[in-house]
Amino acid sequence: MKIHEYQAKELFARADIAVPRGRLATTRAEAMQAVTDLGGYPVVIKAQIHAGGRGKGGGVRLAHNHAEAEAACRDILGMQLVTPQTGAAGKRVEKILVEEGLTISRELYLAMLPDRDTATIMIMASTQGGMDIEEVAAHSPEKIMRVAVNPLLGLQPYQVRRLVYGLGFTGAAAASFSSQIYKLYALMVARDCSLLEINPLVVTSADQVVALDAKLDVDGNSLYRHADIALMRDETEEDPLEVEASRHNLNYINLDGTIGNMVNGAGLAMATMDIIKQAGAEPANFLDVGGGASADMVEQGFRLILSDERVMGILINIFGGILRCDVLAEGVVQAARAVDIKVPVVIRMEGTNVEQGRAILADSGLNLITATDLADAAAKVAAIAG
Repeated sequence: MKIHEYQAKELFARADIAVPRGRLATTRAEAMQAVTDLGGYPVVIKAQIHAGGRGKGGGVRLAHNHAEAEAACRDILGMQLVTPQTGAAGKRVEKILVEEGLTISRELYLAMLPDRDTATIMIMASTQGGMDIEEVAAHSPEKIMRVAVNPLLGLQPYQVRRLVYGLGFTGAAAASFSSQIYKLYALMVARDCSLLEINPLVVTSADQVVALDAKLDVDGNSLYRHADIALMRDETEEDPLEVEASRHNLNYINLDGTIGNMVNGAGLAMATMDIIKQAGAEPANFLDVGGGASADMVEQGFRLILSDERVMGILINIFGGILRCDVLAEGVVQAARAVDIKVPVVIRMEGTNVEQGRAILADSGLNLITATDLADAAAKVAAIAG
């Protein structure tokens, strides 16, 4: 689950990690009051959306006086902010973070994330902070340090020293960084983060290391033990169909194609999307109803797919195990009778109670296309796409 920068900084502050003083605002009046509360200029006005690259899109502004602050608040609040991560449609800015300006001597990059290949927490750091780290990785990979931390042992002093020397810290700045890195690692583990990223991590003129930015992604499966973070979820930043799917315990991701699909099992879902592409079409979604889906969950999944106006056809590909084929068929018929279906629906089933499932579909009187195997399903999808 993604959270906003201001929320990530709240968690940082609770963990005694240095961040700039700031205030959240949802109106221009609140923003200007925040400027007053911070006690002077310069201040930074930052759009709060779930996307990076906000500065390039005009969503981050430095203000040196009252007029500049008012103009920045007016321009950013309510804007449709387009960044490389939002797509062409962009995202509307409903909240801004007003922060004190700092005198900065250096900008660095720091990130922590689980590395599945090494079963470690990987710390990545670079002296090239404030830049697109993807560009640095592509053109100057030697400028990115990587330190793999064994989660059973935790962050070790020799690893901290490697980061300190590799990033060129000395004196008070080295001490400040060493203190902060231990706290950041502890926060990463304690809060079940799938990503902790600070770009830039800055050194001030007083040789203090401060998180000028903050990005946290938290493993959604861990939210049952992080009630405070669960309350930070901002559904307005998420795809409405994906939000609705989560309410029914469905794994749904909206895509850009025209062929909807419903599958039980993530691996089978990926294979089904490959089949759709090989047939010359593009998948409209990823939808895994899970092995233990009920007829009601199948109906809700069907409704989700049909609510996407771009969908021209649907492929249902089920291997009946825990989810029996007759249960799936009942759910499909239930949904089809409740929803006005205006697109072709291809159904391929194999496994437990497959004959009963096919009989339910055949006896329903509905215009459902049954496929005998994957090759047949692909051919029927190709006909729809064509």
